[in-house]
Amino acid sequence: MRTNLKVHLALFMVSLLYGATFSIAKIAMPEYIKPFGFILLRVSVASVCIFFFHRHYVKGAITDKKDLLPLLVSAIFGVAANMLFFFKGLSITTPINASVLMLNTPIFVVVFAAIVLKEKLTWNKILGIIIAAAGALMLIGGTKFQFQSTTVLGDIFVTLNAIIYAFYLVYAKRLMVKYHPLTVTLYSFFFGFFLVLPFGLNQALEIDFMHLPTLIWACIAFITIGSTFLTYVLNAYALKHASSSLVGTYIYLQPVLATLIAIVLGKDMLSLEKLISMFIVFGGVYLASRKAVEKAAGS
Repeated sequence: MRTNLKVHLALFMVSLLYGATFSIAKIAMPEYIKPFGFILLRVSVASVCIFFFHRHYVKGAITDKKDLLPLLVSAIFGVAANMLFFFKGLSITTPINASVLMLNTPIFVVVFAAIVLKEKLTWNKILGIIIAAAGALMLIGGTKFQFQSTTVLGDIFVTLNAIIYAFYLVYAKRLMVKYHPLTVTLYSFFFGFFLVLPFGLNQALEIDFMHLPTLIWACIAFITIGSTFLTYVLNAYALKHASSSLVGTYIYLQPVLATLIAIVLGKDMLSLEKLISMFIVFGGVYLASRKAVEKAAGS
């Protein structure tokens, strides 16, 4: 299978998993698990999974000690800060607000990539991002997105997460090119565990694991393994072979896939407006991603 096809499949899977995260996380949080406790679970379980996966398939190591500091920075932005802000924000705001605000990420990725990585801003990329953003906003429903006094703090946290995650996608790019992407992910989660431990330990100890319903266990499994372990591994692979901007642009697919999941589960209805919005998003992502994989892989 060609590398560019693998990259697009990896990013599609990431969007699919993240698209379901907004609603699934809200099932368990904050009634059964508080946000910071959930983060500690995410990082702990994902770290163990990444360790064994890395040990079995990669067995790579960081050869230059000077890269330990960049790895720590990567852990701060890519694991600790972005997760803490996102889950704390999601516990306060609504899934709709959170999904809309996360659409800021690709915009910040393009800005950071142009500044840090000197990625060229092409008209295809700019126009594609604008089109995809418009389609995603139409799909989510702009009238349903509103700031309220009860959600404004959560909205701020989710926005900060979008900016932080965008910086991570750009910052980690050089590390992913120099080392195996799973090696970078492993060290990022190793440092990330100690960074989130002080924030999540007390809340994690409050979880009544003995009396959690089966549905909540399923939510925990999905969040820790699906939308943490798998997404970070797939994103790391994509970052090695594609531009940061392309990886960020795929975020616009999340509301599309979230809507399709809701329709399949019978929680939403497919309308002509939604169908048109989905095609607009796909068109924008396609336009922004043209030749992005090949150019990044050859750089």
